[in-house]
This record gives sequence, structure tokens and C-alpha cells, in this order.
Amino acid sequence: MAARKPVPTSPPAPADTRGTGGELHQSYGGSHPPLTTNQGIPVSDNQNSLRSSTRGPTLLEDFVLREKITHFDHERIPERIVHARGTAAHGFFELTKSLSEYTTAKILTEVGEKTPLFARFSTVAGGAGSIDTPRDVRGFAVKFYTKEGNWDLVGNNIPVFFIQDAIKFPDLIHAVKMEPDRGFPQAASAHDTFWDYISLTPEAMHMIMWAMSDRAIPRSLRMIEGFGIHSFRLLNERGESTFVKFHWRPRLGCGTRRSRLPVPIRISTAATCSRRSVPATSPNGNWACSCSPRNRPTVFRSTTWTRPS
Repeated sequence: MAARKPVPTSPPAPADTRGTGGELHQSYGGSHPPLTTNQGIPVSDNQNSLRSSTRGPTLLEDFVLREKITHFDHERIPERIVHARGTAAHGFFELTKSLSEYTTAKILTEVGEKTPLFARFSTVAGGAGSIDTPRDVRGFAVKFYTKEGNWDLVGNNIPVFFIQDAIKFPDLIHAVKMEPDRGFPQAASAHDTFWDYISLTPEAMHMIMWAMSDRAIPRSLRMIEGFGIHSFRLLNERGESTFVKFHWRPRLGCGTRRSRLPVPIRISTAATCSRRSVPATSPNGNWACSCSPRNRPTVFRSTTWTRPS
């Protein structure tokens, strides 16, 4: 009797498991080859950073994370630079209430002192030559030139974000940027690549609700809020530490573009309408900033912008 031929087995299907912190682990399967590093080492997981514990800090020994971010930071063709389209202005910072209870930094304790600063506003998804009016997140970055050194305060006009782990950032930007084989759409997420990514990333749903709201189509850069991205640890004279976040509030209020504006934006000026609005100033400052130590907001300063020289 002839030997029975072995029945071919199909490759295993991709497996989705969850880690000890509830994070989703996606592994390859089917006929797909494993993802490797530049040195050919198989990557077991490129969606979750290596951490010291379930909710601990990210470890620099994670070479997969370092290689992925380094590769992303050097991508130029096709253009994938985030916040490429921006507008900036010089101004000053004036403290109106001392935070000596929380810190010894002079910029936050010397009431009435004016500190020069430089602020830059930007869109995220568009390239350097894109327009100012797309539905998109706006960046809100401020550099203070203090007596004790330069201080960068970075934020967005939306308080949440698409991802919870930095290792996913290159994947998000690859999805939202223009299609690499055709160079469009510019400054827009109206293509399948982005929505395919969102459908596979449940944690992004909160951000999508914000991005589809009026907050993503501001009427002017002087009418956006700035939510600080980083948490800062302040130390007072007694050595006591307090974690704080900073929040910018526009004195003009939050304004958005409607589909039926009394004075619609002309197509000829849409590309630069945000840049045209920034140099305008208010005698009392364009933004008030609050510091939230342990969820106790304290308004303490105002800011005025001037036209760049």
C-alpha cells in the first residue's frame, strides 16, 4: 500500500494577545515574514515600548524603539516631517501671580518681570507648502528666554492624542501623511491608509472625536487653546515637589470656522490666513496661562505677541 501523502497545513493566523498592562500585542502569521531590525534580528513587538514595570518608565535599552524612532526622524523623501507648516511670532511673558509656593524658578516667582519668548503655531499632517485651513491638530510651542536659561513649553490645541506609547508615533504619521506613491492628499486624512490605522488602534477613538469637532478648524491662531504635553515637576525652597501641567487660554475665546461664515475665507488667502492673523496684538495679551498643580488651577500670567523683526 502506498504511503499516505502528508496533508499540507496552513500557516498559523496572526495572534492578538494582551500584556500584563492590558496592551495589545500583535504578532505576524500566515505567509508574512517576520519584521526585523536593520541587523536582521526578528522583532517580537514594535507596538509597545520596553518598560521597567507595567506602568513604569520607558527604558533606553529598548533598541527596537530607538531604531524605529531614529529611522523615522531621518525620513525626508517622501516628506513626513510633522508640524512642517508653521507660523511664529516674538512676544513676552509677564508673571501676574507668584508660584513661589511650588517653585524657585525666577520666571514663575518674579511678579511683573517680562521675559522674551518666541512662539510657533503649526499644523501636523500637511507639508511645508500646505495651506493653513485643513482640519488638523494645531501645535502650540513656546520658547522662553529666561535669566536661568531657555525653557521650552510644547503643546497642542487638543488635550488628548492618538496613541499612548511613543513607539507607535512613526506608524501614526506614516498613516496620516500623503500617500507616498502619489503625493496626495496634502494636509488631510481623507484616505484609506489613515482610517485603516484608526480601525486597528482603539485608543485613538477619543482623539478622533476631538479631531472631528470644531476644535480642528480654528478661525484664527489667536483663538486656539494650548494644552501642555509634558508634566513638569516643580521644586520649592523646602525641597517639596509638585507635578504640574500648563494650559493656555485665548483671551479672544475659542473661535472656529463655520461652513457659512458671514465673510467666507477667499481661496486666494486660505493658504496664508493664519499667518496673516498672528501679528495682530491685544493690549492685555493674547493668551492667559494657568498652572494646574494637583488639579488646582491658578491663573498667573498673560502674554503679548509682536510682529517678527
